[in-house]
Amino acid sequence: MASADLKDELNCSICLDSYTDPVSLRCGHNFCRSCIVSVLDTQEAAGVYFCPDCRAEYPERPALEKNRKLGNIVERFFSTQPGMEETRIFCTYCTKSPVPAVKSCLHCEISLCHEHLEAHNKLVDHSLVEPTVSFKSRKCSKHNEVLKYYCPIDAACICVSCWVAGDHKGHDVDLLDVASQKEKEKRKLVIKKLSSKREEAGRRIQNLKDHERKQKETSSRLAERVTGLFTDLWEKLDDMEKRVQGEITRQEKLMSLSVSDLVRQVEIHKDELTKTINQLDGLCNITDPLTLLHENVNRGDIIDQSCDVIIDDGIDPPFVDEDIVSQILHRGLLDFTDALTDLKIKRQFRVMEKSDILLDIDTAHNNIIISQDLRSASYTATSQNRPDGPKRFKSCQVFSTRSFSSGRHYWEVDVSKAKKWIIGVAGQNLERKVVGNESYVGYNDKSWALTVNGGFGARHNNIYTQLKSESPVQVVGVYLDYEAGRLSFYQLCDWITPTPPHLHTYTATFTEPLYAAFYLFKDSSIRIMN
Repeated sequence: MASADLKDELNCSICLDSYTDPVSLRCGHNFCRSCIVSVLDTQEAAGVYFCPDCRAEYPERPALEKNRKLGNIVERFFSTQPGMEETRIFCTYCTKSPVPAVKSCLHCEISLCHEHLEAHNKLVDHSLVEPTVSFKSRKCSKHNEVLKYYCPIDAACICVSCWVAGDHKGHDVDLLDVASQKEKEKRKLVIKKLSSKREEAGRRIQNLKDHERKQKETSSRLAERVTGLFTDLWEKLDDMEKRVQGEITRQEKLMSLSVSDLVRQVEIHKDELTKTINQLDGLCNITDPLTLLHENVNRGDIIDQSCDVIIDDGIDPPFVDEDIVSQILHRGLLDFTDALTDLKIKRQFRVMEKSDILLDIDTAHNNIIISQDLRSASYTATSQNRPDGPKRFKSCQVFSTRSFSSGRHYWEVDVSKAKKWIIGVAGQNLERKVVGNESYVGYNDKSWALTVNGGFGARHNNIYTQLKSESPVQVVGVYLDYEAGRLSFYQLCDWITPTPPHLHTYTATFTEPLYAAFYLFKDSSIRIMN
């Protein structure tokens, strides 16, 4: 087994036979010289050289270094292993010591080394091939003649008799060398095409990697801007909190000082009353009537004055004024709202303001009721009998009054009162006088739509893309960037939930003015939100 495993290690990966005149590439892999030369000749047409084993590429044709050590190992191995001569092709005439053959003669069915090959060629002009023991496979099974021709009609290698009097009589045939060269040329063309596709794939890979790198840089810059924005916001909020808390502290201090002053005044009155009470208690303890009356006469005014002392409860103690605090907070929040827009602009965030979208009653189908403020549309079974005009739809649709041919625009649509709905944008040249795919929003190449109609999805040019939403869509935000060719739909919901608000984005090249477009189903209504 060990001997068999070693023999496998001494086989060329191209011809799958033992190495003959082994050479090495820079990557370390070994091949028969004739085998790797043939491969490199084939690769030369494609302009790309690579190792057949590890696919290591070389910008130029690689040099071949003779691997003498490997050659010696091969020779010693086959010379010491019994029976190995049968599995390796040796010269037929070198009987004393095995010598590897360099060619085989198909006519004589022998193999020859360099020395005997020269002698053989001087005597006869036979067909020579690479060393082989499969002579029968190179001869016609019917005529036992050497296969010299190739019949393209039957895709078969044939002998002279097959061509002259056999099954291939009258066919246009080529010599094997010519046919082989033609086949190589075909392969070279295929290799050229495949190489071109491989280069294209390489460019695509590089473009994708460049895109990933740029998007990562964009993500990093965006994260920095968001961090900066929130830092600014926290600073603004912190300043506002300090102002409001400062006002509360100021009022608290004023209240405390005022209350302390009132407490001191009341304490003085209390002390005076205590003194008077003590004096009166002393008079009550006098047992001599004359002394008591004398003291009463002398102190009568003091007693009267003490009784006339009034503790003023009419003065309300000061209090913390919540209204003033609320006003300061409200004023601060208003200033903060204005500052927020400035901060977003400072941090290079686009301020997405709602566009003023109104419904054009001149486009509305007669089964659509338009509200007085031109923001709501509802389906009705009763025809409104509006006069026909060039703008009016024959399908149950309505356009906005204004169109967009540049800039960025955003609006929101409440679809909570419609079980089925179609909203989107459409070009001004959308067909209006037919009922069918030519006019429905999203069913042609002039309109782009988001729809709930038996399923939730996006539709353009009548190609439907199914979408998913974790919760029913109640309000849709529509964002149009005309120059960038982007139309995005968002689900307006609780932004705290992990469900992303983005629903779908179209990318296209807009070539005509676009209108906000709406299709109304039975028993449904939509509203453009202020």
